[in-house]
Amino acid sequence: MSICYRLIIIVLITTAFTMAGCASSQTRVAEPLTESGNSPSAQVEEESSPAHSNPGPDWQEEFDLDSCTLSTEGRNDYFILEPGFQLVLEGGNEKLAITVLNETIEVDGTLTRVVEEREWRNDEIIEISYNFFAFCEESKDVFYYGEDVDMFSGGVLSSHSGAWRAGVDEARAGLIMPGEPVVGMKYFQEIAPGVAMDRAEVISIDDSFSTPAGEFTNVLITREGTALNILEKEFKTYAPGIGLIQDQNLLLVEYGLVELE
Repeated sequence: MSICYRLIIIVLITTAFTMAGCASSQTRVAEPLTESGNSPSAQVEEESSPAHSNPGPDWQEEFDLDSCTLSTEGRNDYFILEPGFQLVLEGGNEKLAITVLNETIEVDGTLTRVVEEREWRNDEIIEISYNFFAFCEESKDVFYYGEDVDMFSGGVLSSHSGAWRAGVDEARAGLIMPGEPVVGMKYFQEIAPGVAMDRAEVISIDDSFSTPAGEFTNVLITREGTALNILEKEFKTYAPGIGLIQDQNLLLVEYGLVELE
């Protein structure tokens, strides 16, 4: 082979490697970037990484309840604890109705308001729970003192799974909704070791969200899970002056005051 041909081959090989290197570099630079404000479901893959799976000891579980004047009625921007107020959410074959009852009950020495939740699947009742809340007049925090739970299968009562009450088996009241939520807040909603250890993190307070009941601005978005299974996560959305408007695939369809029996 002549020297001229050898030089041509060397030039062609060098050029090919150079072009391949540039293409590889361009591919890395062109990786898409995400921005804050995406829908909650768009963040699930990111948040399931090991860096987010073990949040460490910064979840608040101590609350200065002694400094509160606790009441059975009240409201903050994202939670209404007033008898007769009801939220109805639907999605697919499921329906959830949350109703503040005209009933109170003492739990762990505190008089609490009873809030009923009824959940249906394919028009068949699958769960009825009675939740116990108290409102702090000073901070407008709403505290969660437990729940009685009836689970149904085929229309027949099957269990009371998840039931707990503060003051029983080392269970304590948790924070269901802060009076002044701030992005980054992380707190336990339920503190019943081995039974219910739900917790929430505030991830946004200025998004917009649309449901069949209307379009809402300045909504609060939380990422919720449980210390009993750190891989379990879900997102919920709350609207000012209303409360829960989205729970996974369930969306608010109606809200307001209803007559209580």
